[in-house]
Amino acid sequence: MASVLLLALLVMFLTSFIKAACEIISCYFLTPRRIKKTMENQGVFGPKPRFLTGNILDMATLVSKHTSRDMDSISHDIVGRLLPHFLTWSQDYGKRFIYWNGIEPRMCLTETDLIKELLSKYSTKAGKSWLQQQGSKHFIGRGLLMANGDDWHHQRHIVAPAFTGDKLKGYAGYMVDCTRQMLQSLHDAVELGQTELEIGEYMSRLTAHIISRTEFDCSYDKGQQIFHLLTVLQRLCAQSSRHLCFPGSRFFPTKYNREIKSLKTEVERLLMEIIQSRKDCAEIGRGSSYGNDLLGMLLNEMRRKKSGNGFVISLRNMMQLIMDECKTFFFAGHETTALLLTWTVMLLATNPKWQEKVREEVNQLNMVINESLRLYPPASVLPRMAFEDFKLGDLHIPKGLSIWIPVLAIHHSEELWGKDVNEFNPNRFASKSFSPGRFIPFAAGPRNCVGQSFAMMEAKIILAMLITRFKFAISENYRHAPVIVLTVKPKYGVQIRLTPLSS
Repeated sequence: MASVLLLALLVMFLTSFIKAACEIISCYFLTPRRIKKTMENQGVFGPKPRFLTGNILDMATLVSKHTSRDMDSISHDIVGRLLPHFLTWSQDYGKRFIYWNGIEPRMCLTETDLIKELLSKYSTKAGKSWLQQQGSKHFIGRGLLMANGDDWHHQRHIVAPAFTGDKLKGYAGYMVDCTRQMLQSLHDAVELGQTELEIGEYMSRLTAHIISRTEFDCSYDKGQQIFHLLTVLQRLCAQSSRHLCFPGSRFFPTKYNREIKSLKTEVERLLMEIIQSRKDCAEIGRGSSYGNDLLGMLLNEMRRKKSGNGFVISLRNMMQLIMDECKTFFFAGHETTALLLTWTVMLLATNPKWQEKVREEVNQLNMVINESLRLYPPASVLPRMAFEDFKLGDLHIPKGLSIWIPVLAIHHSEELWGKDVNEFNPNRFASKSFSPGRFIPFAAGPRNCVGQSFAMMEAKIILAMLITRFKFAISENYRHAPVIVLTVKPKYGVQIRLTPLSS
């Protein structure tokens, strides 16, 4: 009997081992070779990949070389600094080329008509890749930003009502109140003789305060704790994701992995306190709803699923999904808007004539914000992986190919925007008509950023209030050094000199 049981266990082990080995061989060797051959048959070539690491080391070397020094002047010609591999490979292989992010083949796509077709027509056939999801697993998990297919449709359906027009109108008062407090702190700092301020820190705290109040109804202090931890997690996950090309690397007890798991646990502990507090308030008050902000909508959906007949997701998994969604919107609702505001202040501080134009006619602020998003988009790239074969223009896109849209390079393309492409010129947005394929700071199509209206309204309110209270000029201590840590950031912040305007 024992020998039969032992034999059965051995067979199960061998079956599992063979299955795992076949999956590894397919994932790491057969599928990439198939994709490479398919694309080369269509005339799409690229740099030769190394075993397992692909072109990661080449990219890291080029980026490190070009970002090791600050820029000599405040120039907006930053593609060569932040995406030097794109310039090198597009010169060598043309507009379409393939490179390898570890074992993941990525095709660069800059043709605006094909980008528009991809983002509008194939939103269900292309989405986030396994490497992207694993790289952000402990950072923002499987929230809306990383979801695919039916999961994405379901999650989008839940969160979209939190960003409708009526909801946005209700948030405006909170945004004004929070901004007024920030402006007062700036005024107090100037009154105390502070000659220069790092505006990025103020914008980061302000957007943290706003998203905490409008979507999660939590305290400023707790929101700040979560944002700080997520910022550290962002940096660590970006560093750790470079090693995902090695089989099983995410399970190694490395320093990065230990720190990441520890920070993730702390973030989720804080989120559970916020969630439990909301649940307690609803249950003690015997209310029929957890509220109509983002957190309330997520909890109401959990209640609906729990009480429904077709409850197929466990309570534990649902709670993890809620926390992942909270992390996604805590981060996206804070980080990207804070960066948009910081870069816009830098641009206005170095272009005082546009400060005056906006003071005279605040409607021009929309053009200024769009120009800031063009020059310094929060996300420098927009990747999509094909989940099945499909036709894109004249190309056959094979299942498993990631399509890499270099947003920063497209926004700085002289062919698309003219010879003044690297100059700050908001007038280029005087006309409201521009192709979705050439200006994509919030992506486009069905998978566009669900919170873009929230972010734009927030940015307009904050900048309008700031520019009517202060004049500002760039400090001589400002060092222009854009870097990418998932998002495009000023390496040393943005130092400005403020002068209060007379009432």
